[in-house]
Amino acid sequence: MRPIDARQSPIQVPFFRPSISEAEIEEVVSCLRSGWLTTGPRTKRFESEFARQVGGMYAVAVNSCTAALHLAVEALGLGPCQAVLVPTMTFAATAEVVRYQNAVPLLVDCDPVTLNMDIEDAARKIEQLRAGNTPLDPSLRVVGIIPVHVGGLMMDMDRVQAFAAERGLWVVEDAAHSFPAAYRARGQRSVVRGQRSVVRGQWSEVRGQWSEVSKNVQTANPKSQVPNHQISNPQSPIPNPSACWRRCGENTAAVSCFSFYANKTMTTGEGGMAVTDDEQLAARMRQMSLHGLSRDAWKRFAGNHAWDYKIVAPGYKYNMTDIAAAIGLHQLARAEENRLERQSIARFFREELAEIDQIELPPDPPDRVHSWHLFPIRLRLDRLSIKRNAFIERLRELGVGCSVHWRPLHLHPYYEETFGWRVEHLPVASAEWPRLVSLPLFPGMREEEYRHVADTIRQLCQRNST
Repeated sequence: MRPIDARQSPIQVPFFRPSISEAEIEEVVSCLRSGWLTTGPRTKRFESEFARQVGGMYAVAVNSCTAALHLAVEALGLGPCQAVLVPTMTFAATAEVVRYQNAVPLLVDCDPVTLNMDIEDAARKIEQLRAGNTPLDPSLRVVGIIPVHVGGLMMDMDRVQAFAAERGLWVVEDAAHSFPAAYRARGQRSVVRGQRSVVRGQWSEVRGQWSEVSKNVQTANPKSQVPNHQISNPQSPIPNPSACWRRCGENTAAVSCFSFYANKTMTTGEGGMAVTDDEQLAARMRQMSLHGLSRDAWKRFAGNHAWDYKIVAPGYKYNMTDIAAAIGLHQLARAEENRLERQSIARFFREELAEIDQIELPPDPPDRVHSWHLFPIRLRLDRLSIKRNAFIERLRELGVGCSVHWRPLHLHPYYEETFGWRVEHLPVASAEWPRLVSLPLFPGMREEEYRHVADTIRQLCQRNST
């Protein structure tokens, strides 16, 4: 391994580079030539295929994951004088959609190993809120929880759902990082689909039998019960469907919200998807995604459908275009192939960087199928002579693009000044975020690129070791 010099190294590794094939390009051109550019047949097909791939019943394609999250909490009746449990270790969107509804995010600290929401701290925060020991108004009623799977490592959604059920909370899943992803459930389980009721600010569900829906099988009847092992899915990330594995979006929440932003595990440029097993929730989200109209634009202007429409609610302009869906259809077809490539690179990093004392590596537990959207290392600052920001700047000088996920919400001016959150309210996230560095990781990453990343990290740690 030769020493790396920024003036000599011709390798420049971006933090991310989208993987776009000729199939996506040809589909976009075909869409442009079709004469139908906005929400139409490609969007409908994309919704159907995405729902089948994650094992959900209904999918609503929108123009961002933020839109999906907003539609979800609106459909569940979130409003003033209510609070929602939100991890402080997340992007802006998870909490801001709560504010859109004039409700308040009740910030929760992170688990020190996974950086996902700490469910024990969520329970403490509810008790502290009631006792007047948070910066928030103690009269706020906690009605929901929005877990985030940081970097694509899923939380135990059985535990989240049990926690929510005990307290009468709904669950909306911020799955922006976690497609495809899965976790091994606690025991053989089942779900009766379509037997759910939405109460303003509450979510109740009846459990029955899970059904694994393959790419070639139509959406199951809500009353059908098909054991996991009877239908195989060649696109599923689940290593053994009969071993109680559960995909992200497979009824893991009232609504699961996915992101197709440019740097996500699959992309439509900008885009998102809301997946649910509840027909009423799906109908409300679809209606509100296009101005609250009684019928969508495709139905109004295609074929022999009626031209008239009625505004039934003050909705939003969140619909996905067919141009975006054209990209998504072919990204979806390669989703598991791309995940396996990211997994291979992640495992290379884990092997190559394992002996470096100055960093900690992200976990890769055997009971998870990790999407590997991110590869966040943590610096052991007591073993380095430089801080995180200087470390990142030096990486960039040496040709390695990187980022940080994230500055916790309670350390942003809006949440500090509006609600009074302080470092001491969320000590784990406060301590971990100054150590975080996300390394480049994407399909199509060349061997010389990921080796350059590993060599640069190793040499930089050696040069700045205390």
